[in-house]
Amino acid sequence: MNFMNLIEGIEGDYIETKESNLIFDVKGVLHPNDRKICFLRFYPHPKGDRIKEGKNYRKIYSLNNRYSLIRTKYPEYLFYSKELDLEVQGVKNRDIKKIYSPRDFLRKLDEKETLSSIEQHSKSLCELFISKGGVSKDLIGITGSSMVGLDKKDSDIDIILYGTETSLYFQDKLRFLLEESNELREYNLEEYRSHYKWRVGGSNISFKDFMKSEKRKLHQGKYENYDFFIRYIQSPKDWNGNYYDYQYKNYGRISLKATILDSKDSIFTPCSYKIKPHKVLDEKLISSKIDLKDILEVNSFRARFCEHAKEGETVLVEGKLEKVNYKNKVEYYRILLTDQILDKMLILN
Repeated sequence: MNFMNLIEGIEGDYIETKESNLIFDVKGVLHPNDRKICFLRFYPHPKGDRIKEGKNYRKIYSLNNRYSLIRTKYPEYLFYSKELDLEVQGVKNRDIKKIYSPRDFLRKLDEKETLSSIEQHSKSLCELFISKGGVSKDLIGITGSSMVGLDKKDSDIDIILYGTETSLYFQDKLRFLLEESNELREYNLEEYRSHYKWRVGGSNISFKDFMKSEKRKLHQGKYENYDFFIRYIQSPKDWNGNYYDYQYKNYGRISLKATILDSKDSIFTPCSYKIKPHKVLDEKLISSKIDLKDILEVNSFRARFCEHAKEGETVLVEGKLEKVNYKNKVEYYRILLTDQILDKMLILN
């Protein structure tokens, strides 16, 4: 299977519901047969500051607020997944009115005669990546608020790149594009400070620790006057099975010191790091029955943890410890980073 005939409803796609006209962003690439795992992003509100087809919408940011609103007003979009051992948001296939695709949106911009400023800049950034970055036009798209017609003047440019080899090749090219291009650049110190507030605001992570990871990330920066963000999606051959091949069990929180063994999959969403654990930093947070050497990975569906640490670095990781059972044959543990305030990966060396 290639990306030309992918089933719709993967990371980067948005879903609009039939009855309630809610708009969700899809998380990950593996989903149950009867629904898509996705999280509320925009919802109709009479005082909303975004307008689509004559209806006012509000954007909702924090995960906690998304759960709170869904639980209160739209509980039909909550379900407990026994595979994930977690209550998650999702839309059943029968309730989907429309799936928005980043590649379709880019194609529509090619055909559209008049473009808004964000549409024009998003399209020209894609064209730059195609002409100078060697990306196939079939493997790039534009996601985010502009894709669903709910952008504002200060909206970001959200780019999606598809394919493992394409993404790894382009990531290397991106270094040179940032150096060569007049329109494309990394953030300056003032912009990093503002970035820090919404990326790790409320946590106890210092700006110095934040910058150890953030200042070297290539997938974000400025294009003209717009913030841009690139998300990379692996090829289907690298998805390693389907949703039902995995069973996760929550073992509570853990704080761990570890070395990064492999970070090549850190650019992707979801991102992954292979680790060698050294020491549990809070003995109360882990069962004595768990062998430290069986904790093999750190994973996250949150883009803030992409490109976060490199091979050979020692890190402090705090997150949710899960046992992973793959096809009832392989068992190991991973640390999942999801919580905006509590979860972290800090470089120690």
